[in-house]
Amino acid sequence: MTAAGLRYDVNLSILFTELPLLQRPAAAAAAGFDAVELWWPFPEPVPADRDLDALRTAITDAGVRLVGLNFDAGDMAAGDRGLLSRPSESARFRANVDVAVGFAASLGCTVLNALYGNRDVDVTVPEQRELATENLVFAAAAADRAGATVVIEALNSYESPRYPLTSSQKALDLVDYLKVVHGVPNVAFLADLYHLARMGEPVERLVELRGDRFGHVQIADPPGRGQPGTGELDWDAVLERLAESGYSGHVGLEYKPVGPSAESFDWLPRQLRSTTVEETA
Repeated sequence: MTAAGLRYDVNLSILFTELPLLQRPAAAAAAGFDAVELWWPFPEPVPADRDLDALRTAITDAGVRLVGLNFDAGDMAAGDRGLLSRPSESARFRANVDVAVGFAASLGCTVLNALYGNRDVDVTVPEQRELATENLVFAAAAADRAGATVVIEALNSYESPRYPLTSSQKALDLVDYLKVVHGVPNVAFLADLYHLARMGEPVERLVELRGDRFGHVQIADPPGRGQPGTGELDWDAVLERLAESGYSGHVGLEYKPVGPSAESFDWLPRQLRSTTVEETA
């Protein structure tokens, strides 16, 4: 599978979940990776310092880098898909911003994912969009002080039926609105190719045309969300186009492994899982 020229990381919120959280960074390192990402890994927006310190130590001791982190998005297992556009959850989101930015900055992470939030029927769509804009401007200002970018993700409506951003165009329109109207420089599109493919977008063409606008990329094979090679996409073509597109960030492996996590990486040669040698040569 063509994959050279790209940098990969493992999402520890969906891979290596056979293990306790603090053991997952070392497991990723043992599989040959030097970079990881996470959904917000705590049940509360402001966890105890000892819990933050324990996770930070697990990451640094494993010798991996944190390259992506979600802001608190609520109870994802229960169906939450972000907080920033929902009036009842806005304060929780704001409470988390400085904590998430500070934790990311302490590990050199410069990509923070802000999930938009499900549709709230108690307010109008414009009211929800206005609140989302205010909170994204707030989060981006905090991230900017740490040299980080806030990324905005589109999800698929099959698994997230109440999530408003379900296409690359909707997410890019919001990014452009923040940049042009509100003067926010450090926002970008998180291209989760699994979600976009589930929505019928031609991901090879999207990568070719918009790859230079991606702030982060995540992959899984539709329709089952397994590792590349278990579904419908031609990953040779997709990854080759991504490598040629001008995209320079990491590609997050955000799939549900078919089988044990450690055995799900056969599609990616071990010498391509780490960039340490390449970057220090």
